[in-house]
Amino acid sequence: MEITYRETTAILPEDLARVFAKSGISRPYEDLERLKRMIANADIIISAWDGDKLVGIARALTDYSYCCYLSDLAVDGDYQRSGIGNELVKRVQARIGEECSLILLSAPQALDYYPKIGFTRTDAGFVIRRSR
Repeated sequence: MEITYRETTAILPEDLARVFAKSGISRPYEDLERLKRMIANADIIISAWDGDKLVGIARALTDYSYCCYLSDLAVDGDYQRSGIGNELVKRVQARIGEECSLILLSAPQALDYYPKIGFTRTDAGFVIRRSR
């Protein structure tokens, strides 16, 4: 398995839906129009590929000056625990530079993962949840 990484928004919503569904992340993978908007409106998309198969994605929103919100980090379950998620995060960090903090909201099942790849847990966050 040779994984390649790309920085492109040329990702089909169907491929993103499959990665979301196979990763265990809670996303509206059945709503292809919404996924299309998620792709189109991201500031950064870094994807991982096994040949022509999308196997991982990091999708982020940023001002490139102070903060970057990592809205999606998802790796196909068949490819998890192989360093792909860690590499995607490193590539996002390289893109945003040293002045930017990288921020995310973790799924409960991933709380133990993020400290292993350099994130610091914080209890100073707040959220207004989406209504749909």
